Parts: sequence; structure tokens; C-alpha cells
Amino acid sequence: MTKAIERSSPCKVNLILNVLGRRPDGFHEIETVFHPVPVFDRLRFEMVSAPGIHLACNVPGLPTDRRNLVYRAAAAFLTTASPPQGVQIRLEKQLPLAAGLGGGSANAATTLLALNQLFGNPLSADQLAAIARTLGSDVPFFLQDQPALGLGRGEIIQPLGPFPALAGAWIVLAHPGFGVPTPWAYAQLASAPALSYGEPGRAQRLIRALQTGTIEEAAPLFANTLELPVMRKYPLLALIREDWLDAGAPVALMSGSGSTVFALAIGPSLAELLAERCMRRFGPALWTAIAPLA
Repeated sequence: MTKAIERSSPCKVNLILNVLGRRPDGFHEIETVFHPVPVFDRLRFEMVSAPGIHLACNVPGLPTDRRNLVYRAAAAFLTTASPPQGVQIRLEKQLPLAAGLGGGSANAATTLLALNQLFGNPLSADQLAAIARTLGSDVPFFLQDQPALGLGRGEIIQPLGPFPALAGAWIVLAHPGFGVPTPWAYAQLASAPALSYGEPGRAQRLIRALQTGTIEEAAPLFANTLELPVMRKYPLLALIREDWLDAGAPVALMSGSGSTVFALAIGPSLAELLAERCMRRFGPALWTAIAPLA
């Protein structure tokens, strides 16, 4: 049995986030198209003889107890699988926090998959998915590595495969140095639900366009219900998005509840230009990253 393994933990963007309304359980019904992004945190897992979870992180002040999704994922796995050993985990964060990129959710899913391998695959895929759903709405998406339609709270995942329209596309990410609390962003919609909530079926229309058309033809269908309230409070995000569109990006959008804004570009040259332009115009303190999308 393997005693230690390392894993890369990716992030995601929402090509569309269509919020349909508030549910009786307090969550919101959504339809979204998740797309994985190969920009990573790193985790190392080591089996240890002492039972329990020993979590360390390179970010000072980031909780390493039950407030951390990695810890909670490990605790849920160990409770379900009941191995006699414990685990030591090292989390190396490279992705910004509270960024709308699902970094913490990906860390949790990576933890479930890695621990299952480390301990000899005691849990089935269905058992891992059941645990993932208890940890957060985005966690189930990261148990697989394809673009996917997300329904319900986002936890009902339908893998889609690569989009022909995005062949050769690169992504640019920009995080302004502050986060946006997800509960706050969704709470802003309650003040004017008739204006704020979207029409069902928009995600499916975007999927069809990305499967059968070009990125330019699909561009008008990219949307995020949460952009209006978030960008009203944080206009810098709108400035970054509009500047990228002016510079030739076919798509620029906020991911999730923010605060990361992303742009799509065909080829690395435009992606590099957009990243450099963003840092030059809005300050080198911004976190930026570029990566091939497919």
C-alpha cells in the first residue's frame, strides 16, 4: 500500500451562472456550466500510525481544523472508511481565497480521491460522491475532470466533454486582492428577485452553442446573475472585464460569486497581452494567471 502521495488541485470557472430562485432549504436553485482550469494548489498526503488528521498549510492564519474543507473531507473519509491509521496532510495554497474559483472545494475533492487511493480504495465512487455533496455545492464537480453542467445547488453534475468552440482557447484569471463572501452575493438577489433571477434553459443554450458554433457566436450567451450586485459594490471588477473586452477578448466574465474575473482568448499571445495589460492598468499587486483551457 502506498504510504504517501502528492496531488495537484485545480480550480474552475463558471461559463454561465444562472440563478433561478431561492429554495425552501435556503439555498438557491442554479444552472451553471463548470469548466476546469489547470491552475493548481498542491497537496501531499502521508499515512501515519497515529490515528486522526494532522493538517499543515503554507498560508499563515488559514485554519487547519474543522473550519478547513480539507480537514472536513479527511474527517468524513476516515469516519466512513474507518482505517486504523491516520493521515498527515500538507496543503500548499497557490490560488487566492474567496475568489469564485472553487479552490477550497477542489482541495476537498482532491483529498477524498487521494485518501481513497492512499488507503487502498475502500470507498466506491458513489460513496465518495455522497460525502462530496455534504461538503459543499462545488465539491462533486471536482471528483471528475471534464466540463460539466451543474444543476440543483450545483451539486448535480452532468459531465459534458470538451467544447469544440473552445479548442485552442486560453484563459486569463485576475483576482483583485479581496474576496467576496458567497452568502453576501446571493443575499443581494433577494431584494429584487423578479429582476435578478434568470430564465431556465440558458445553460443548455450555451452548451449547444459551444458544441456546434464558434466562441464568437457563443459569446453573448456567457452570463453570471451575480455580476450585477457584486460589480455594483466592487466596480474594479467591471473595469477589468470591460478593459479586456475592449482589448479583443471574445469573452470576459466574473466567475462564481467573485471576485475573480476571467477572459477567454484564442491562443497564448492574446492571453499574455491581456494579463500584462491588466497588471499595467490596475496594478501589479493583482494576482493573475494564464493557462490553456483545453
